[in-house]
Amino acid sequence: MDVDVAVVGAGPVGLTAATELARRGIRALVIDQLAEPRQYAKAVGLQPRTLEHWERSGMLTAALDEVRPMRGQVVYRDGEQVGRLELALPPDVPYGFTTLPQYTTERLLAEELRRHGGSVERPAELIAFTQDADGVTLRVRTPAGEREVRTAFLVGADGAHSLVRKGLGVGFDGDAFDEEYMLGDVVLDWSMPAGYGVRITRAVPGGPDDVLVAVPLPGHGRYRISMLAPPELSTRTAAGGDGIAHGLEGGRAPELHHLQAVVDRLAPEPTTVSTLRWSSVFRISHRLADRYGTGRVFIAGDAAHIHPPTGGQGMNTGIQDALNLAWKLALVVEGRAAPALLESYHAERHPVGEEVVGRTVRQARQGFDTADPAMMMRREAQLLVAYPDSPVVGAVGEALAVRPGDRAPDARGLRRSTVTDPVRLHAVLAATEHALLAYVDDLAQLTEIGAAREIAEASPLPIRVHVVAAPDLGEAFADAGEPCLVDGAGDLAAAYGMRGGDAVVVRPDGYVGWSARPLTAPALAAHLAVLTGAETPAQVPQ
Repeated sequence: MDVDVAVVGAGPVGLTAATELARRGIRALVIDQLAEPRQYAKAVGLQPRTLEHWERSGMLTAALDEVRPMRGQVVYRDGEQVGRLELALPPDVPYGFTTLPQYTTERLLAEELRRHGGSVERPAELIAFTQDADGVTLRVRTPAGEREVRTAFLVGADGAHSLVRKGLGVGFDGDAFDEEYMLGDVVLDWSMPAGYGVRITRAVPGGPDDVLVAVPLPGHGRYRISMLAPPELSTRTAAGGDGIAHGLEGGRAPELHHLQAVVDRLAPEPTTVSTLRWSSVFRISHRLADRYGTGRVFIAGDAAHIHPPTGGQGMNTGIQDALNLAWKLALVVEGRAAPALLESYHAERHPVGEEVVGRTVRQARQGFDTADPAMMMRREAQLLVAYPDSPVVGAVGEALAVRPGDRAPDARGLRRSTVTDPVRLHAVLAATEHALLAYVDDLAQLTEIGAAREIAEASPLPIRVHVVAAPDLGEAFADAGEPCLVDGAGDLAAAYGMRGGDAVVVRPDGYVGWSARPLTAPALAAHLAVLTGAETPAQVPQ
C-alpha cells in the first residue's frame, strides 16, 4: 500500500478525518483539486459539540482565540421587531454558540494536521477509483501528470458533487429549493446589538418573502449576509452538471450594489454595506445518500448529506461524521479490530443525517420551534445526537441514566490526589482511546475492577481504566495508595446515574459504548470482543 487511508477533499470534514487518523499514527494522503484553500465564509457556525471535541484533542485554545460568540438573534417582520432570542445556555451545555469563517476553521485544522506529520497535496484531483478485496486504487491527476495510488481505504469528503459517491453508485435522492440566494462577507454600520444574528423578512404578494439574514463574524461590524438573488444574477444551472443544485455557483458574483439594494429595502435603519471580502450566488438542495460506504470506500459531510444552512448544522454534522469514522478506521488499519467494525459507521451516522436534513428543511420553511428553548439549544448544539440502535453498543444488567449510544456527559467537581483544583471529566478523557469508568463506594469492589483492568490491558484496543470513588471514599483510597478520581461533588454519579459497582465505557468520540450494573470482567471482555470482531453482538451477555 502507498498509504493507509486516502482522503479526497481538504475542507473541514476531510481535514478532520485526516487529523484524527494522523493523531493515531495512521498514514493518510489528503488530496484537493484546488491549488489554494478558498477564502470563503461559507459555513460559519461552530456548535458546542465540535468545540467539546476540540477541547479533548487540544485544539480548543487556538479556536477560541478566533471565534465570535453568538449571544442571540433579533427577528424583524414587515418592518417591526417581533422577537429577540437570548442564547441563555442550560447548565449542561459546555460551550456557547460561536461563529468562525470556514477558511479559518480549515486553517486551524490544517495546522493541527501538520503538527501530527500530515499535509495536503494540492492541486491533486481524483479522476477515478476501483476497489477490490485488498484495497482501493486511485487515479490522481496533478500538474506533473497522472499517477496511481494504492490505499487500504478511501474517504470521500469531496462535497455535494462528490466523485467518490458517484463512483460508488450511491443514490442521493432529494429536491432543491426554487429560490437562489446570494452571500456576502461584509461590514455593516448599523446599530444592531453586537454578537446577535439578525433575521429580517418582508411579505411579498404572490412570491417568497424578501429576506435578509446577517450572521456576526469576528471583527468589528463584520457579518456574513444572505438574501434572495436578483434575476440578473440567476444561474439556474446546477454546478457540476449532475443535477444537484447545491452550493456556490460559478457564475457572476454579486457586487456591493446588489447587496446594498437588499439592505436598503429591509434594514430597520439606514445601513451602509462596505468592505466586501467575498460574495457568491448560492443554491440549496436537500439530499441524503442511501449508503455512507461500500466495502473499503466511505463518504462523509456534504458528500453524504446536504440541506439548508439553518442553524449551522451542516459542517458540524460532517465533522462528527469524520470523528465517528476515523477512530474505527484507525483500529482496523492497525489490525486491532476487524473490518466489520466499519459497518457501524453507516448504522450510526445515516440516521443522524436523515434527522438533520428533515429538521433543517422544516426550519427553513417554518422557523425554529422555540416552545422549549433549553431543549432547542441542546439539539442545535448537537448534544442530543445518540446511537441507541448501533450494533456496537450494549448494556449489561439494569440500565443507568445514560444509555449506550448517548453522548458521555461531563462531570464537574472531581478531585485527584496532588491536584489542588477541581477536575472535569472531559479534561481527563483522551480523544484517542476508550475509557472504562468504574464507580466505587466500597473498597471490596476493587477486586472486580482489578480483574476488569487485566481484561483491558490484554485487549488490542487502547483503553484506559479510571476508578471513580464516591465522595466519602477519597481519604480511604489515598491511604490505600489507589490512584483514583474522587466524585467530590457527586456530579458524575448524578450525570451517569452510577452507584458502587457500576461501569461505563466511553468511546474515543465521546459516546457511551457500554454500561454495566454491576461490572464483571467477563461482560467487559465480551463487549470489547464485539469491537475487535472476536465476537458478534448477539454473543454479548445481556
